[in-house]
Amino acid sequence: MYVLIVQNNAKLGQLWQRHLERHGHVVDIALDQDTATDKLASQFYSILILDVILDQGSAIAVADYASYRHPDARVIFVTNSSFFSDGSIFQLCSNACAFVPSATQPDDLTAMVEHYAKAH
Repeated sequence: MYVLIVQNNAKLGQLWQRHLERHGHVVDIALDQDTATDKLASQFYSILILDVILDQGSAIAVADYASYRHPDARVIFVTNSSFFSDGSIFQLCSNACAFVPSATQPDDLTAMVEHYAKAH
């Protein structure tokens, strides 16, 4: 399955990428909104792992574009802040399926990717 990681922290994104690739997934990384939307324009991704707070651009805009471009794609939001801790992300983004801390273990994140991509 194809996975897009949109994450400011390149090292963290690469850690997740390597882990997902060891489980047979094809994974691309984008560090900002523009790169993410360019990738979404040219490739179908079953699932996105999307940092809520992007240094360059808006995570909500990326999720909206993914919803428009690939209505079946799901989004796992990750964050290292308390922003959206009230669960409002699920009201803002119809394609949101999970909201987890950035410190989530790669094994757990991989399990969520596989679960949500198959479930939808």
